[in-house]
Formats: sequence, C-alpha cells, structure tokens
Amino acid sequence: MISSQTIKTSIEELGAITKVELCVLNLSGEVVASTSEKDFLDVSIITSFANSPVDSQVIGDVHLFKVLDDTEPLYVLLAKGDSEHAYMVGKIGVSQLQALITAYKEKFDRNNFFQNLLLDNMLLIDVYNRARKLKIEVNAPRVIILVEVGNAKDNTAQELLGGMFGAHSGDFVTAVDENSVILIKTLSKIQTYDEVQKIATTIVDMMNTEAMLNVRVSYGGIVYELKDLSKSFKEAKMALEVGRIFYAEKMVNAYNTLGIGRLIYQLPESLCRIFIEEIFAGKEIPDDLDEETLGTINKFFENNLNVSETSRQLFVHRNTLVYRIEKLEKSCGLDVRKFDDALTFKIAMMVINYMKYLENSR
Repeated sequence: MISSQTIKTSIEELGAITKVELCVLNLSGEVVASTSEKDFLDVSIITSFANSPVDSQVIGDVHLFKVLDDTEPLYVLLAKGDSEHAYMVGKIGVSQLQALITAYKEKFDRNNFFQNLLLDNMLLIDVYNRARKLKIEVNAPRVIILVEVGNAKDNTAQELLGGMFGAHSGDFVTAVDENSVILIKTLSKIQTYDEVQKIATTIVDMMNTEAMLNVRVSYGGIVYELKDLSKSFKEAKMALEVGRIFYAEKMVNAYNTLGIGRLIYQLPESLCRIFIEEIFAGKEIPDDLDEETLGTINKFFENNLNVSETSRQLFVHRNTLVYRIEKLEKSCGLDVRKFDDALTFKIAMMVINYMKYLENSR
C-alpha cells in the first residue's frame, strides 16, 4: 500500500500550487496526511460519509471525496476552500491518488508475480493468465542476472539496480532473499551473451562506484518464453555458487562458461574423495599450499607452462622457478611442467576446493 509519506508529498505539492487546504483520512476517520494542523470535520461525519453510497459531498466549505481502489473506497479526501475551486482541486487530488494506488498496486502485483514465477510456485496456466492481466509479454528473450550483495542491511543495491534498469524498458528488479537482488533483463533479438556479459560487468562497476558495494554477479541462459525464467534463475544461482568455489577471482560468472567447475560441482563427495586418494596415493595432499607456491603455479598455468615467461613475470631466476616446481613434485608426485600432470594437478586442486566448500557449508 502507498506510504503516508507519499500521500503527504502528493497533497502538499497540490495544496502549495492551488492554495487549497487538503486532508486525507482512512475510512475510520484517522488522518493519513494533511496540509493543515486544524481539524476539518468531526470524525463521525467522516465515517458516516465513508459508509454512504455517494462518492462526494459538500458540508459547509469542505468538499468530501472518496478515493477508490477499483470500486472499493480506500481513503477520504477533504478539500477546504472556495466552492468551485476547492471542488476542482479535490477532484484532481482524487485522480492523482487513485493513479498512485494503481501504480503501487501494479508494482506489488508484478513483484509478487515474478517472485512466484522464479520460485516455481505457479501453475503454467496461471503464468499466462496473470501475465496477460499485468501486460507482460510472454514471448521475449530474457535472462536472469543475479547480484549477490552479501548482508547489506538496506535496499541500496535494489534501488540502484532499479534506477539503472527501469520497467519502461521491459526490465524488472526483485529479490527473493536478503543476500541477493535479481534483475530480469529483457533483451532485443540481436543481443547475445557478449552483451549480457557487458551488462553484468557494468553492474559490478556501478555498485562499487555508486554504493561502495563489492558484489558478485552471475547470469543464467537466455530464454525466449516467460515460463522458462525459473530455469534461467536456477542456472544463475548455480553460476554464482560455482564461481564462488572455483573462480573466486572473477566478479562475473556466466552459466554458459563454467567449464570444468560445473562438472566437479555436480560430483558426489564420495567420488571426489576416491579421485583425490587415487591421485595422491602415498603422497602429501596439497590442500594448504603457501601463498608463494600457489601464486607461482597459477602464474605458470596462465603462461601455458612456459618457464621462461613465468620467471620473467614473477621477477625470479629461471632456476628458482624450476626449484619451486621440483619441490612441489617431490611433495605430491606431479610434475606440472608436463601437460598431463599439470591438468591432473589443476583438476585436483579444484576438487579439493570443492570438498572444503562442502565441509564448511555443513
């Protein structure tokens, strides 16, 4: 429902322009907002009017109007002043408040609709029926972009995202929990995943510069029917989770580029343990590498196992780099200078990270 502050702002602006005193009351005669501190009429008169069949009435120099929600009275608006002028201003006020009620109601209904749709709480027939009533296009390319804001206590992220992507463009912003905000992005027929990636990156940058929030963003697959949005939402959630486990350095993760992380994420823990025991049988499991070794190996992989280029970028002598690699080989039995061993080590480290995640989330 509309907040009393919104109603107050609306009638104060109208009152300041027209010089007519205005007051909005609920059906029990309690003041919701007023431009004057004086009582306009006795409460009994207000409640009597609210229960009467007429939509407007004049008592002395006060005009009474019912503010309707569809056909049901919701508020009573009082306009005090010159007869003709006050009547006209009162009618304008009623029109303005009813437009606000419709807008807020539509926003609430859309929010409720999308939340239930994403959580699979609706029958297929209800999806189409409610979409038609809310004037939401059924067949259009859309994608779910999920913004993880952590434990933010206010609605800053949702408000900022709503300002960036307004409903006028077919986009909608909602939330289903306290830790993330959901952008339902409507795309043109020619927009691809490259454009979605740019949008996601822009969100990360804007959240950081405008709200000083360090967010992680993920997105699901592009869908072409409204009913499939829940599928894109599930994909975005998986991309966020997989990215947190395996690609912590990336602030944007896409469902269609999760690579081997997606495969490992769907493995049972028992199979992961068997794999690790098989690879490092009788050797030390590198589950807690020091920063220097980890940085060296990651840089070595980034440079496609090129010793010379890696040593140059790390500002270390070639022999120093070889020593670190051989030290790792002695401890775990894998020579990362060989492609097969490097691949095995990379996958093993991802599996170990996944097992740590499972253990910490219990």
